[in-house]
Amino acid sequence: MLATDHTPGLHLANRETIDFGIWAAEWALILEQLGYSETIPYGFDALHMALTFYFHPLASFCHKVLIALYENETPFTGKVVNLADKNASASFLELWPVGKIPVLHDDDRDRTIPETTIIIEHLEQHYPGARPLLPSDEGERLEARLWDRFFDLYVQVPMGKVVTDRLRADGDHDPRGVADAISTLGTAYDMIERRMADRTWVVGQSFSLADCAAAPALFYAGIVVPFPETHARLAAYFDRLMDRASVKRAIAEARPFFHLFPYKDSIPTRFLQNEPLAD
Repeated sequence: MLATDHTPGLHLANRETIDFGIWAAEWALILEQLGYSETIPYGFDALHMALTFYFHPLASFCHKVLIALYENETPFTGKVVNLADKNASASFLELWPVGKIPVLHDDDRDRTIPETTIIIEHLEQHYPGARPLLPSDEGERLEARLWDRFFDLYVQVPMGKVVTDRLRADGDHDPRGVADAISTLGTAYDMIERRMADRTWVVGQSFSLADCAAAPALFYAGIVVPFPETHARLAAYFDRLMDRASVKRAIAEARPFFHLFPYKDSIPTRFLQNEPLAD
């Protein structure tokens, strides 16, 4: 029998672990094991909205876009993707054959936008809000894009390598790859520590695209490979990110799924507790 989760309308059974790998075949295998049966609408309300966001509440790259959406209170309809369901899988793969999430569909422009950075830039161009996520200064815009890439490639990717290796069957582990990933995270932590010597946010004076990328990357990476005690600036920056209302909301919506995370026993208690979202 299916058990109702805390997320409205989402039903799970036989829940073990959700892989952070986002290729179609991996999702299909794991979601089938978890007992997903459908792709479920997840959004603001039942009214027609131009934007449909295909995602999963636990996936870190999806958090990056959710944070951008929540920063500007951009209305959208969300759909949790289930590639284990043949009909849902066919529908999503028709939309984006690569089979990776997240993906945004803009109905008003009849356009499908993959890749987190491109999604956020599309939102910035066509659905601007009160809080621009790309600096107006040309040099700072390039810097924001640089650090966005940094957090995706040198924090998210190695974190994902460590996490997915824990899901491998005995004999299929990649100890050299995991060691290299941990080393990359160590280098990234050092670079962030130096970067935040005299900054509140990574680029400029305001929360930006780069910080949208940093929040979920550091949230999960810090669980898998904790920050060194010597890196006080990195820790302080992380705390500022975690205090952001948009970040709190993304984490709160992921919380019902934390028990599926392979490193769930290492999640700090502060993130396991329900807390009111900041205004």
